[in-house]
Amino acid sequence: MSDVIKDLSELRLSYQKGELHEAQAAQNPHAQFLDWFNLALEAKLHEPYAMYLATANAQGRPHVRTVLLRGAAEAGYDFYSNYDSQKGADLAENPYAELLFYWPELERQVRVSGKVEKIPEDESAAYYRKRPRDSQIAAHISTPQSGVIDSRETLQRRFQDLQDQVADKAVLAKPEFWGGFRLQPDYYEFWQGRPNRLHDRLRYEKADGVWTLQRLMP
Repeated sequence: MSDVIKDLSELRLSYQKGELHEAQAAQNPHAQFLDWFNLALEAKLHEPYAMYLATANAQGRPHVRTVLLRGAAEAGYDFYSNYDSQKGADLAENPYAELLFYWPELERQVRVSGKVEKIPEDESAAYYRKRPRDSQIAAHISTPQSGVIDSRETLQRRFQDLQDQVADKAVLAKPEFWGGFRLQPDYYEFWQGRPNRLHDRLRYEKADGVWTLQRLMP
């Protein structure tokens, strides 16, 4: 394997697929998000509901990972995780986060920022019951999430052991350490790639319950 990285300075694309004007944008940023998100679904992109989640701990050290959007409403954007995970620990110390959706096939991305709160327990339990049984089992045995484990074989053995134990059970209860988070947005940015790096960037910010829309320099 070569240890010499290719020269990256000449690798670039010219974005040609769309444009975003203030007159075309929805007054409500969630409506604008749904417009773009539904187009991504219709285009049959690979997991358009995947999003990057950025958090930071009390010392300001950032962490970012990919999670799946599991609910989208004007009140907030939902994802699920182990509460004892790195993201759970960060959000317990610093309850603000940012989401990034990137759809390269459409040359678009969306940033959504705001405060994060845990989803009510009954909503988390209802979502957990909808998950496939093997995903339910994985939630039980993958703890503490991000913790060290000695081998893949140990993980597989834990999974198989619990799978055998609950094989004849109709219901597998949600573990207490697992559930949902909801990011309540106060900031959106919609980015549309344009030629010559003159990208369209529209920002929505919320103050006193009112959204304002502004264009940003690319």
